[in-house]
Amino acid sequence: MPKRDDNISWEEYFMGLAIFASKRSKDPNTQVGACIVDNEHNILSLGYNGAPIGYPDDILPWEREGLPENTKYPYVCHAELNAILNAARNGVTLKNSTLYVTLFPCNECAKAIIQSGIKNVIYLEDKYHDLPMTCISKKLLSISKINFTPYTKTLRNIILNL
Repeated sequence: MPKRDDNISWEEYFMGLAIFASKRSKDPNTQVGACIVDNEHNILSLGYNGAPIGYPDDILPWEREGLPENTKYPYVCHAELNAILNAARNGVTLKNSTLYVTLFPCNECAKAIIQSGIKNVIYLEDKYHDLPMTCISKKLLSISKINFTPYTKTLRNIILNL
């Protein structure tokens, strides 16, 4: 019997894991997931946008507008930062790794990506591409010689419908 040839690629697998991680987010507007892997296809860390460990997400404000203290922004950890911090907490080095993320990283996450040693970023969406902070993020990554590439392969329906 011949081997299966309809299996998913490594890229589909890792982006699928990022999508799957995003499903853990309690954010009613934006769910983001991240998966960090090494050059030998080992998963180093996962993350999603959500409350820091120990902070009850049921008391977190999930609003997008209003006074800063009444919005989600000062409280939520982004998926990329969560994945980076999860690796650090577990003593895992991210040097020369690849980050698969469902949304292009913000400038704050770009700085954490640079500091952590990640060398490649593959992103699914870039819906804030025209915002100044996204342009700054791209500038930070470019100057730091970190490759960022849109995910262009087809995601099979099974992954999209997770």
